[in-house]
Amino acid sequence: MVQDKFANSADSLTSPASKCFAITPSDSEVFASSTKALYVGTGGDVALITVESDEAVTFRNTIAGSILDIRARQVLATGTTAQDLVGLA
Repeated sequence: MVQDKFANSADSLTSPASKCFAITPSDSEVFASSTKALYVGTGGDVALITVESDEAVTFRNTIAGSILDIRARQVLATGTTAQDLVGLA
């Protein structure tokens, strides 16, 4: 088992992500927990809903390899053309 030197450190918005999960855009599914950021593997548009809003916002023309520092609760299928998305939490 790997020793985690930071296991006793407080988690914060500025600390590195300790969990990652593949994102399949969905107009109905909400994440089990919010993200600290989103990784965009294949560029395009990313339509999402943040933890503090009920309205969608679209990040247009994101570049492959981008990391969006966004606390998101959902990435929508409608309006999202980017692919290979990963949630960092």
